[in-house]
Amino acid sequence: MKIAFFIGSADISGGTYVVYQHALYAIQSGHDVTLVLLYPYATNQRKWHHALDVLRIVQIWDLGEEHFDLAVATWWRTATELHKINASQYAYFVQSIESRFYPDAEKPLQALVDSTYDLGLPTVTEATWIQRHLSERHANRPLLVRNGIRKDLYSLAGPAHASRGRGLRVLVEGPFGVSFKNVGKSLKLSRTSRANETWLLTSTDIGRYPGVKRLFSRVPIDQVAPIYRSCDVIVKLSYVEGMFGPPLEMFHCGGTAIVYDVTGHDEYIRHGENGIVLARDDEAGVVNALNRLKDSPSELERLKASAIATAAAWPDWKASSSQFERMLRGFLEAPSLSRQDLRERNEVSWSRYVADENARLALLPKHPSLSKRIANRLYRVQAIRDFRTWCGFVHEGWF
Repeated sequence: MKIAFFIGSADISGGTYVVYQHALYAIQSGHDVTLVLLYPYATNQRKWHHALDVLRIVQIWDLGEEHFDLAVATWWRTATELHKINASQYAYFVQSIESRFYPDAEKPLQALVDSTYDLGLPTVTEATWIQRHLSERHANRPLLVRNGIRKDLYSLAGPAHASRGRGLRVLVEGPFGVSFKNVGKSLKLSRTSRANETWLLTSTDIGRYPGVKRLFSRVPIDQVAPIYRSCDVIVKLSYVEGMFGPPLEMFHCGGTAIVYDVTGHDEYIRHGENGIVLARDDEAGVVNALNRLKDSPSELERLKASAIATAAAWPDWKASSSQFERMLRGFLEAPSLSRQDLRERNEVSWSRYVADENARLALLPKHPSLSKRIANRLYRVQAIRDFRTWCGFVHEGWF
């Protein structure tokens, strides 16, 4: 089977990592796999995951009319452009409810994202909460394949940057500039607590951060586990997640986690058993939990031991991706949209979005500085609508 996985960028992200794992298994299973990119590819992105040395990579504007048996959207933006790939069958890998990534002030954009779940594509997802959401709110009946984990990388045995057992060492993980990841807040709360050290692992290209003992920026995937093995607890206070991978990786490396009650945490985190789950924005609770783990090494070790047991029962990528590959083969027989129908549905959704967004912007107060921001916003609308515009071309009649 000739498969196209359509992603946004090849750069570091949890969602892209999951696609790489499934794509690599598909190649090993005898399929012809291409990674189609919506955004430009830089060769330095190749460093962080070995899949980029194996996968055929083509940017969407270079694809032409090459034909695929199956084209799989992996992010809402790729779903809106999926008809640009010539395929016999189309499908959707939903890794979160991505309309939640955007503020309520941007209702038209939220609606555009949600429209992709109503396209009528055969769908697979990675978490039970997403499966339930799509079934209840979008009349979509997605299949479920939970993400696996690289047990050859994430394990108790292996190198570490520092030994544990000398107080409480906290790890904060995630990118800056993504508000719902709350990386800055997590760092602040860790430093407010009486934890002995705070370490930072981020995909953002930075060299230092105040109050952080060790900083790891843009680390290749095979160098992450030693960081986990050095820390006792990961503080991950996201507001939005899909399956929520980093705490599970920490579990495999012998640590525990403090998280908010974000969607996806209940796939494997159990409050008071293998981790600590707090209500969203319970900042005092986070600080108190860290102080308690520092003051009670026995509680910390109990949570760690249960986290290790949870990790031992979790499937590896071979088990997960073999199930995913079987579902992809099944999608070839599933009812779906023709390319023309998919194009027409996406065009309707985009037209509705542009009209609603322009109406929203027209209601904003008008003064010089805001007008400039509105103009910039309109440019973004146009850029999103057609990738050629992102490259510098302008559609007539949009402004």
